[in-house]
Amino acid sequence: MIILNGGSSSGKSEIVRCLQALLPDPWLAFGCDSFVEALPAAMQASEAGIMVAGDGTVSVGAEFHALEAAWRDGVGAMVHAGARIVIDDVFLGGAASQQRWRQAVGGLAVLWVGVRCDSAVAAGREVARGNRTEGMAASQADAVHQGVVYDLEVDTTHAEALECARAIVARVG
Repeated sequence: MIILNGGSSSGKSEIVRCLQALLPDPWLAFGCDSFVEALPAAMQASEAGIMVAGDGTVSVGAEFHALEAAWRDGVGAMVHAGARIVIDDVFLGGAASQQRWRQAVGGLAVLWVGVRCDSAVAAGREVARGNRTEGMAASQADAVHQGVVYDLEVDTTHAEALECARAIVARVG
């Protein structure tokens, strides 16, 4: 299992696509974006679910946390059943988010990868994407890494996704 953590617009999704192309065996990809998209529409803008403020700050409620815990446990069960999985996540809670993943995948081999990107570069990507609230990338660029322990860190500020994916593949083995 590979878990990538980085702020919004840091390049995680592109790295995941490159990993799927480079790794010799098939790897399934799941991420926080697909989890949020799977939520009922009513939870995508509610205090119980997930809310994105006008400045890009993200807050999540109790129902979101409960469903996210079930999702993490389900991902862990798939890995226990033999699936190779790469996760694209944003650790809004920093070290606490990593600890929740550790509990869900207890006993499994995990490669923890930090995906860093200069906040100004990520903010520029955010604007270019056009589907994110401005400010989200800048507010998450450093915060999501607070207290998180990685096996490997990559920086997409100047490195292409393919280069970052190659570094990850070299660590997978």
